[in-house]
Amino acid sequence: MEIAFVCLGAIGLLLLVAVVFGIGIYNRLVTLRNRVDNAWSQIDVQLRRRYDLIPNLVETVKGYAAHEKETLEKVVKARQMAIDASSVKEQSDAENMLTSTLRSLFAVAEAYPDLKANQNFLMLQEELSGTESKIAYARQFYNDSVMTYNTTTQAFPSNIIAGMFGFVQRDYFEIETEAREPVQVQF
Repeated sequence: MEIAFVCLGAIGLLLLVAVVFGIGIYNRLVTLRNRVDNAWSQIDVQLRRRYDLIPNLVETVKGYAAHEKETLEKVVKARQMAIDASSVKEQSDAENMLTSTLRSLFAVAEAYPDLKANQNFLMLQEELSGTESKIAYARQFYNDSVMTYNTTTQAFPSNIIAGMFGFVQRDYFEIETEAREPVQVQF
């Protein structure tokens, strides 16, 4: 009788430890998932700022380079694609396209000395450059958060809790090799 009582107590204690351990893992997964969501929100803030700057930049360039209509239309189209993106993968692809078209826009600006000297253009270009740096930092923080989250969802024994409660892996926010360079602002 005494041995049965001790065995039941030991089993109960082990179950209690397992439940507390499981709760700890679950709470860590929730924390990491929320950190990833917050990191994505920070990227979104900087991308929205970038999207808000682009129409002003396009309008400024239009005044000097009206016959560069195709380049300006590509920038506007790429901006809209980026705004409409609904997943991390779509956002990555759209941002790569937008960065490429912005490079084309700045290349066009090189051909117009009056535009390069325009204070409004220079200010917009400076703001865009600063925003690009903030995006790069936010992207790094997001990807670091995703790595920690994904590692935790894959590692034993947290992968069991992750699978039971629907914690799925997240995508990295990847930029193509040629788009990794910051937008050039040298004149």
